[in-house]
Amino acid sequence: MAAPENIPVEKCLEEYKSSFRSDLLKGKVAFITGGGSGICFTIAEIFMRHGCDTAISGRKLERLKLSSKTLSEATGHRCLPIQMDVRKPQEVIDAVDNCLKEFGRIDILINGAAGNFLCPLENMSFNAFKTVIEIDTLGTFNVSKVVFDKFFKNNGGVIINITAMLHHRGTILQAHVGSAKAAIETLTKHQALEWGPKGVRVLCVAPGPIGDTEGMSRLGMGASAEDVGLRIPIRRMGTRKEIGEICLFLVSDMAGLITSSTIEADGASWLADGSEEKRIEMYKALMSKM
Repeated sequence: MAAPENIPVEKCLEEYKSSFRSDLLKGKVAFITGGGSGICFTIAEIFMRHGCDTAISGRKLERLKLSSKTLSEATGHRCLPIQMDVRKPQEVIDAVDNCLKEFGRIDILINGAAGNFLCPLENMSFNAFKTVIEIDTLGTFNVSKVVFDKFFKNNGGVIINITAMLHHRGTILQAHVGSAKAAIETLTKHQALEWGPKGVRVLCVAPGPIGDTEGMSRLGMGASAEDVGLRIPIRRMGTRKEIGEICLFLVSDMAGLITSSTIEADGASWLADGSEEKRIEMYKALMSKM
C-alpha cells in the first residue's frame, strides 16, 4: 500500500532486543487510542512483539491502515485499524464493539489520543482550550468507561493513561494541555479506587521530552536534541522505545501491585533548575514572529 504524499509514514524499530520473554503478552489484546502514530504507535509495536494483538484507533483512517499494515508485517501479529473520535461516545461504543467482534476480548487499554499546540493564555480562544480538554480528558473518560462497561467490569484489565509532566511546575504556552493532563491524573486515582475491586488496574505514564516524535518537532520551538538534553539530569531525551517498554512492564503481571500511580518517565527533567529561562527566551522569539 503506497502512502499518499500528505500522510506521514511510521516506521518500526530497525533492531529490537527485548529484556522480557517474547510471549509475555501472548493471547492478550490491547486497544490503543492514538495508536496510528508517535509514541502510541511504538507502544503497539512493543506489545505486538511480545505476542499481543492490537486495535489502533484515531480519526484518520488511511493513516491507521498504513500503520496497521506496517505493524503486522514487522511483528507477525494482528493489528485492527479503527476510525474513531474519542470525543464522540457513540463512535467509541461502535469502535469497542468492532474490536470485541474481531478479537473477543480486550485486556489492555492505552488512552493516548491527544491534542496539542503552542499558545499563550492571553491568545487562547475559548474553543481552543475546550477542544484539548475534550480530546484529552473527556476522551480518556469516554473510552475508559466504554471498555469498562463492555469488558473490564466482568473480566478485569489494565488501563494506562498517557499524560505529561507539563503541570507539575506549570509550563508556558501549555496551560490547556497541562490542565487536561492534570485532570487525567486525578481521574486515574478515582478509576483505580472504584474499579480495583473488579480486577482493573489504572495508571498514568507521563513522558518528558521524547525524541523522534511529532510533539517534539512541533512543540520544541526549534531547540536541538543536544540543547534539550543539556537541561535534563540524565543528559538526553527519552525514546519512544523506552516509553513502550515501560508500558509493557506496567501491563504485565510483574506490576500487579501498581495502580493509581503516575510513572514519571522524563529523566527528572521537571526537577532541573533553569530550564524555564531558556523556554522564556524561546517564547519571546516565537511571539516576535506572530
